[in-house]
Amino acid sequence: VTVVYKQGLPEITVPLPSRRQKCRFTLRPLGSTVSDFMNSVCREDRGVDHISVCSPDGVRIASSSTIESLLRESFCLTLNNQVYLVEPPSIERLTTEEAETLSDLKVLVAKLYESLTVSEFQLEQERKLLDRLHLVKEEIAPLEQKKQELMSLSGRRTTLLSWLGLGLMGMQFGILARLTWWEYSWDIMEPVTYFITYGTTMAMYAYFVVTRQDYQLPDVRDRQFLISFYKFARRQGMD
Repeated sequence: VTVVYKQGLPEITVPLPSRRQKCRFTLRPLGSTVSDFMNSVCREDRGVDHISVCSPDGVRIASSSTIESLLRESFCLTLNNQVYLVEPPSIERLTTEEAETLSDLKVLVAKLYESLTVSEFQLEQERKLLDRLHLVKEEIAPLEQKKQELMSLSGRRTTLLSWLGLGLMGMQFGILARLTWWEYSWDIMEPVTYFITYGTTMAMYAYFVVTRQDYQLPDVRDRQFLISFYKFARRQGMD
């Protein structure tokens, strides 16, 4: 078993037991672990029944250890019943200044990659959202048309009720005027008009008790419009 470095990456050459040939595995010092290395060997050769990594004095090396820590010193690789002593080549360690420079370079590369890919990703997501919005608009177009028809019908009904209320008030005025100046006198009709006014006030207060809203004509009209709208919608089978 040999270890060489090519372009900064360690390459471990291992003889496969069942195939009787050597296979080279390229690993990442920081990203790969001992478990990744052993799994790669097992996938390459199904004839490997037992594989383990330990130090020369027999201490087992954890599977979660990184390849960088493994290659710092010699170790033993066991494949089935064969034990190989692996002596990695010594490499020059980075100084603190070099490590900081390398870290800054990694950050710069990450920012450059982000600036090159984020805009494209945002444009792609925007295009997908616009396509989805277009499909949704096409799906709800018939419902919007039916909604406009129901709103128009509800508006006409509300307007009709408003004019009907005005007509009833005019009729009431005419009846009271007739009874006051032709049939009876003001002395007789004054208590009647008082009770009519008081009854109207009671009706307005009852409206507040039921709806929890002040009796204001714009609010009353809006409420009647919504009542008519939902009534017509239920008739059309709309939820």
